[in-house]
Amino acid sequence: MATPLMSTPVDRPTLRRGIGRAGFFALAFGSMIGVGWVTALGPWLTSAGPGGTIVAFVAGGLLMAAIGLCYAELCAAIPVAGGEVAYAYAAYGSGKAFLVGWFLAFGYLAVSAFEAISVGRVASQLWPQLDVVPLYQVGEATIFLPHLLLALICTGGITWINYRGVQQAARLQVVLTAAFILVALVFVVAGLVGGDLGSVEPWFAGDTAGTAALGVASVLVTAPFWFVGFDTIPQGAEEASGQVPPRFLGVVLLGSIAGAAVFYCLLVTAVAATGPWQQTAVAELPAAAAFEQALGSPLLGKCVLVAALLGLFTSWNGFFLAGSRVLFALGRGRIGPPLLGRTHARFGTPANAVLLSGAITLGGALLGRGAMVAFIDVGSFCIAIAFFGVAFSATRLRTLRADLPRPYRMPGGRIVPAVSMLGAGGILLAMLVPGSPVALVWPLEWLLLLAVIVLGWLFWHLGRPARAGCPEPERERLVLGDYARDSSG
Repeated sequence: MATPLMSTPVDRPTLRRGIGRAGFFALAFGSMIGVGWVTALGPWLTSAGPGGTIVAFVAGGLLMAAIGLCYAELCAAIPVAGGEVAYAYAAYGSGKAFLVGWFLAFGYLAVSAFEAISVGRVASQLWPQLDVVPLYQVGEATIFLPHLLLALICTGGITWINYRGVQQAARLQVVLTAAFILVALVFVVAGLVGGDLGSVEPWFAGDTAGTAALGVASVLVTAPFWFVGFDTIPQGAEEASGQVPPRFLGVVLLGSIAGAAVFYCLLVTAVAATGPWQQTAVAELPAAAAFEQALGSPLLGKCVLVAALLGLFTSWNGFFLAGSRVLFALGRGRIGPPLLGRTHARFGTPANAVLLSGAITLGGALLGRGAMVAFIDVGSFCIAIAFFGVAFSATRLRTLRADLPRPYRMPGGRIVPAVSMLGAGGILLAMLVPGSPVALVWPLEWLLLLAVIVLGWLFWHLGRPARAGCPEPERERLVLGDYARDSSG
């Protein structure tokens, strides 16, 4: 008879606590806002118009709120690192926990790679001399040496901060998020006060109701990418300081979704009020162009770019932290390679998972700005898979773990998870069906998704020896910690 590889229980690696109340809000809100609105505002306006974009973000915010309610209940009930991995494991076991965790980790790191590419694009608007020494092309986009160096330096900095400790990462997040809010208020208020809402015509893109609806849908299906960030809270839940009660995690998660929806709607309205949005939409960076040209203020244009850089780093830091925690949870639970589940002896951080996250981010940055839309679309698809899984987990755990204390309990019973499943499932279906106006595009997006699947298959098989040598009660203890069922349960 074969001897189990893990004959005696191992110590469960734990993460050092250090995230306070302000840190959790900054983690969620700062991660959601990011820099995407600077580079994607043009496509939003072109596809849907200002009114259509606002409708899409209101609808997307409501869908994310439904999903957020599932998260709020589960996060407060099981506050452990890599939340979705723990929820799926408790509800369905190792296989589905890996599936949810792997796709979610890539979704987070796709955002991280997006930010690594964006840093050069935004910085070159402030300093055009960075567009020198072309190296190669991806599609029609040229990759310049200074852009790659910026990506390398910034990725190294983010990696180092997260390697050294969560307290430093949380403090950086709070400072950057506060600065972003202050700078963003300046140009949003300037646009609303100095612009003219009466001149915003037409509010919707397209000549017919059908084309307008398709425009709204094209923005709506990317909602997981633009709102993702509230779910960084469960990833850091285990690292909450003693002053943060579990219920607060659920409340701040929902509040951050509302804050992001308000920001996106105010931004679109302010930009549209500055002048003909059809002209603004085709600018390199529409928000900066709107305030600089229409309001005759180069300073406001610079404010937009400064806010973009601040948002870039808040999003980058938040998603980098979250992605590394998901990989850590897979490793700690012996679901994936155990190497990822180790913590640093001195810093108490998931050191190996952090280093892998840095390597994946830098690898994505090598694809350059020609891959930015692909990262948005494939990242949205992967994140929607995780949202779909969380909704199922929330429903199943209501029955399977009815005994589990729930400091925050979502209203509506099974209705909210059902709405969440339908919303996330609808997004997935729309992105897969050939001929759909929002389907993944061949070849880059499909090849990127295929790469994610192949790498997931590889990591699953690398973790096979660890899974085979870990008895299920031991894995439950490693994944869920204090929230595992006892031997009598």
